[in-house]
Amino acid sequence: MPFDASAESVYVRDLDDLARRGRLRRLAPRAGLDFSSNDYLALAESRELRKAALAALARGVPIGAGGSRLLRGNHPEHEALESEAAAFFGAEAALFFVGGFAANSAIFSTLPQRGDLVVYDALIHASAHHGLRSGRADAVAAAHNDADAFEDAIRRWRSAGGVGRPWITVETLYSMDGDRAPLDDLAAIADRHDAMLVIDEAHATGVFGPDGRGLGAGLEGRPNVVSLHTCGKALGSVGALICAPRSLRDFLVNRCRPFIFATAPSPLIAATVRASLDLCRTQPERRDQLQRLIAHTGCELKKRCGLDPSGSQILPVIVGEDTRATTLASAMQACGYDIRAIRPPTVPEGTARLRIALTLNTDAQAVSTMLDRLAVELSRLGA
Repeated sequence: MPFDASAESVYVRDLDDLARRGRLRRLAPRAGLDFSSNDYLALAESRELRKAALAALARGVPIGAGGSRLLRGNHPEHEALESEAAAFFGAEAALFFVGGFAANSAIFSTLPQRGDLVVYDALIHASAHHGLRSGRADAVAAAHNDADAFEDAIRRWRSAGGVGRPWITVETLYSMDGDRAPLDDLAAIADRHDAMLVIDEAHATGVFGPDGRGLGAGLEGRPNVVSLHTCGKALGSVGALICAPRSLRDFLVNRCRPFIFATAPSPLIAATVRASLDLCRTQPERRDQLQRLIAHTGCELKKRCGLDPSGSQILPVIVGEDTRATTLASAMQACGYDIRAIRPPTVPEGTARLRIALTLNTDAQAVSTMLDRLAVELSRLGA
């Protein structure tokens, strides 16, 4: 069959259109001071995790699982991690996935049933949207962090004849804005309406809550709560843990296609995540140091740039147009700061931004110097 050049041109035209609008993505190497990673506690390259990985290899833990968990891929390290994670987070059971996208997608493609309604925050992660598109339940967005909007959506659905179960889903700490969900209000709404509450702790795990158990730590273990804890951010490794009532965990094992038909996560990684959870317990000074850096940066951001801080380790600098964000990011990178531009569809139209992430890979002096440069570049940009 002869090659159809017009087929390739479809992709080229799309890429050209992205470039014209300032939205073409390219892979870029690490360079400069880290103000873009999610390695909040600086565990990814830590001596402690290196030592844990070497110790696991020494005791014979394999790198690869060799198959799915339901075949030969189930390793004692997976089960040990799940048992320890359930105890650590205060849940009845946990299930380990290869990554946060897969785990979050799995929740929504598997657990809500036909006739149910999922009410999700308008800024929920793309992985949840992916799962909802593959799932059986109806879904509707609620205005960002507006608890009343969630309750109104459930009431409208009931009034229209909805007879299934409502599901409320939010991120506890939003990845592009750094703000927090009104968890107490949402938990009360879930209780009033016999709803399930799904909380994505991706950017809070390890950073907030007792022992770094997340902003929803006080809700864990409830029969109507499912939580997601990713392992590739503050925990410094890779993978994700779904914490839930045991019946839901067992349902995922039996019905979740991303779990059933995927090669199991690396047992070596499972061993490393176990070490990460232990470090959260035994090294609270890392969290304390990060909280001091967050407070310092908040004051300096206001003083030097006139911008309000988010109150977390994620600081958005919203500039509006895509090209303004890429221009500003390029200027900061040229000065030795690894700060990236975030553009639609990752964020809403007209809200392209820099996403500044605070990690223990930097310190207060580096932050202050970076903010001085940011103030200069914002002035040049006319922001």
